[in-house]
Amino acid sequence: MLNASLKQLSALLAEGKLSSVELTQSFLDRIGQLNPSLNAFITVDREKSLAQARAADELRAKGGAGALTGIPVAQKDIFCAQGWLTTCGSKMLHNFVSPYDAHVIEQFNRAGAVNLGKTNMDEFAMGSSNETSYYGKVKNPWNLDAVPGGSSGGSAAAVAARLAPAATGTDTGGSIRQPAALTGITGLKPTYGVVSRYGMIAFASSLDQGGPMARSAEDCALLLNTMAGFDRRDSTSLEREKEDYARDLDQPLAGLKIGLPKEFFAEGLSADVAKAVEAAIAEYRKLGAETVEVSLPNSKLAIPVYYVLAPAEASSNLSRFDGVRYGHRAPEYTDLLDMYCKSRAQGFGSEVKRRIMIGTYVLSHGYYDAYYLQAQKLRRLIAQDFVEAFKHCDVIMGPTAPSTAFNIGEKSDDPVSMYLSDIYTIAVNLAGLPGMSVPCGFGGNGLPVGLQIIGNYFSEARMLNVAHQYQQATDWHQQMPGGI
Repeated sequence: MLNASLKQLSALLAEGKLSSVELTQSFLDRIGQLNPSLNAFITVDREKSLAQARAADELRAKGGAGALTGIPVAQKDIFCAQGWLTTCGSKMLHNFVSPYDAHVIEQFNRAGAVNLGKTNMDEFAMGSSNETSYYGKVKNPWNLDAVPGGSSGGSAAAVAARLAPAATGTDTGGSIRQPAALTGITGLKPTYGVVSRYGMIAFASSLDQGGPMARSAEDCALLLNTMAGFDRRDSTSLEREKEDYARDLDQPLAGLKIGLPKEFFAEGLSADVAKAVEAAIAEYRKLGAETVEVSLPNSKLAIPVYYVLAPAEASSNLSRFDGVRYGHRAPEYTDLLDMYCKSRAQGFGSEVKRRIMIGTYVLSHGYYDAYYLQAQKLRRLIAQDFVEAFKHCDVIMGPTAPSTAFNIGEKSDDPVSMYLSDIYTIAVNLAGLPGMSVPCGFGGNGLPVGLQIIGNYFSEARMLNVAHQYQQATDWHQQMPGGI
């Protein structure tokens, strides 16, 4: 059952061979057994989860079930869920119980899915290793001394260790794809605006996007079918016809044109990751695809552009956390200004403070034109590079991360080195494109390697088809961490 796909679990539930209560209980027991060593979950509420499971079983008995009815799904702790502690991995929200559901949570509730718990994450989604969480570091199931990636490291670790059959994540600069690569699972960031941001605690509003994390592309397609949808409460949500993202999974890849950006295979890519990615591309050629070289000349500017724009938006978004209405409030203060200062100083961690300060600086008088405005112009050039590249190919492929998972603490004192972990993913967010990572082998240290697939706008179904056909021909996505 641990290695069953969502489709297989749904069939077992439909046939009455398994109840949602039994399925949910088994995962809750596994969380109780393994989470103390992995720290993948912040909040687990057995009674709430089992109550949802009982409701799902009753719905199935009445014949009103859908594909995800009764399926347990772990939710990243950035999504507000009514009655659940929702912390965003921060002391600032350590006591915040959400009074409402995010749109993504509403969608899963309508589908009859079970909320298995809230997963650990980098504080306010700021990080690439899941070491900045107030609730402690998440560990990679493949090697407990290694990071799982971030900021959706808790969701990635939970799926990789089979603590959950699927999970949600969010991706601002690679925070679904990079942890998916480092833990050997499949993760998808949709086109910006396809999944509503309502109730998703904001980091950088023009970049944040929710998406699914699971073992396979087929599972991600089923999850995205539920997560996607127009929401009037989110001004950036796109009003589009509902589509079935699993519709093209079984289409052959003959004639597929894969673009290989020369910038993705240059200096900085570790040899073992390059070897695994090149082997995956060779497999695609066997499946009937052809490869062409493309260029993304401005991709080298993605990290400096991102670390101007994202902190600027974070500085604005996080100004709401002041200790007045909700969240952490300093126990002692002299006046209102002192309460603001102490509450924020105590509530935010060092990485969040660093980004708030950078963001405030680049938005300040005298520096806005020099930094923020220039970064927005470069963002347009980065997006234009992708427009040109897609004139010559259907999808773009390359590594998801420049190396396999690094050790916990290895980059904690070197923020720039940490930021470079997202060197291949950030440009996709700046352009608003869909991207995904699929496992494609292992590095020399035995840790997973991820292959990144980038599609044109709204091409999620095509990307999932490309990933699924590869996973039909290989078994990297079925590998399980030893001892887990």
